[in-house]
Amino acid sequence: MGPSWMETETAGCDLGDVRLNRRLGSMLEALGERPGKSLPTAFQDWSNTKAAYRFFSNRNVSEDKILEGHFAASALRVQATEGPILILQDTTEFSFKRAAPEKIGFTKIATGPKGKDRRHQKYRVCGLLMHTSLAMTPNGLPLGLTAAKFWSRAQFKGCDALKRKINPTRVPIDQKESIRWLENLRLSCELTGTPERCVHIGDRESDIYELYCLAQDLGTNFLVRSCVDRLAEGGDTTIARVMAQVQSSGTHEVRFRDAQGKEHRAVLSIRHATMTVRPPIGKQKKYPHQSLQIIHAEEFDPPMGRAPVIWKLITNLPVASHADAVHKLEWYALRWKIETFFRTLKTGCRIEELRLATADRLANCIALCCVVAWRVSWLSMLSREAPAADPAAVFTDDERHLLEHVTPDRKREAPHDLEFYVRAVARLGGYLNRASDPPPGTTGNHRHMARLLPPRRPRRGNPHRNVAA
Repeated sequence: MGPSWMETETAGCDLGDVRLNRRLGSMLEALGERPGKSLPTAFQDWSNTKAAYRFFSNRNVSEDKILEGHFAASALRVQATEGPILILQDTTEFSFKRAAPEKIGFTKIATGPKGKDRRHQKYRVCGLLMHTSLAMTPNGLPLGLTAAKFWSRAQFKGCDALKRKINPTRVPIDQKESIRWLENLRLSCELTGTPERCVHIGDRESDIYELYCLAQDLGTNFLVRSCVDRLAEGGDTTIARVMAQVQSSGTHEVRFRDAQGKEHRAVLSIRHATMTVRPPIGKQKKYPHQSLQIIHAEEFDPPMGRAPVIWKLITNLPVASHADAVHKLEWYALRWKIETFFRTLKTGCRIEELRLATADRLANCIALCCVVAWRVSWLSMLSREAPAADPAAVFTDDERHLLEHVTPDRKREAPHDLEFYVRAVARLGGYLNRASDPPPGTTGNHRHMARLLPPRRPRRGNPHRNVAA
């Protein structure tokens, strides 16, 4: 019998103490069994709960060390696959309500209701920001995180003050929050060991010329959504002006859901071209110009009441035909998967309901929950991409026996595949499994997995024993 998922995700961790390593494994297992529960409920008794609190506050423990084993396991999964690997990058923020918010930090200035003077009140939001990179196959199967960074914006006050005095494009990249995009790109390339296979995908916030140059230096690829109309060709024109002269290569249909879950259909007109892209004027002496591919996709006749779908992508991948352009659009559409991962963290693991008092303790707990959220996402997508896979790779013998027993319409004589067990787990949480129902989602699977396992029995005896680790 091979190692459990918990052992795989913690094998590469070294916290400098055998007891801490053992405690990390037991805590990950407990959170994986009861995702979304409060810490006392997840750890079941006072002894384990107090040990968890001590673990999160231990000076030898950090989010990087907690995720070290998961990063190593992600690298192994990448090496076990063939073809390109999509590295999705994005940032999310976690908000908290605290009596002493300065112990955590702040994420942004928000606008509140109007005061007596009829002006909107401004206030700082207490919380943490997390920037992560998620490795994924072109089929949408998440292989794991490859880099993660936690911070609060109090650390970048100097940068904000500097940008008020000079053009933001002249602020050195290492003095801006944008450096996180470059750091994650570099760390992901080092972790996978095959930068030529990686395609780093980001939204408009990742449209950074320094990122283009770093990708060229590392021999890796990028596909980002552009937000800047950069100088092009000889420097006397821009990307938008050049693309305005390019004829459409064809159309492509996309289907998506809006925030209310309503399905939409959009027909996009696609234009693509290869051109010389130049750095901003203030950086032209430091960075060279590059030959890049531009893809513009704009919706025909958008319906009333909905903004048109317009994607402007820039990449160093080859785009020689309409099929190549559509292929890159499909890859960029997978960027939404990292948003689903963030939603799983927030609604499934309920990160923003944690009561830990300091930024370090919260970051350590969030890092642990990241592994749990990835596993649920991986399980959901694996059952969709490979429904006939061997369920023994995911569920233990006892779990499979229990699911077979509680599934009313099971066929005892037939061997069951992975999809059968995933749907059986979902039914424990209220999934109806009708023919018209979509497959169980990642957010719901958090709730369903929590019902699969019976509660642990609290240990008897002195509740303060065995908390040193």
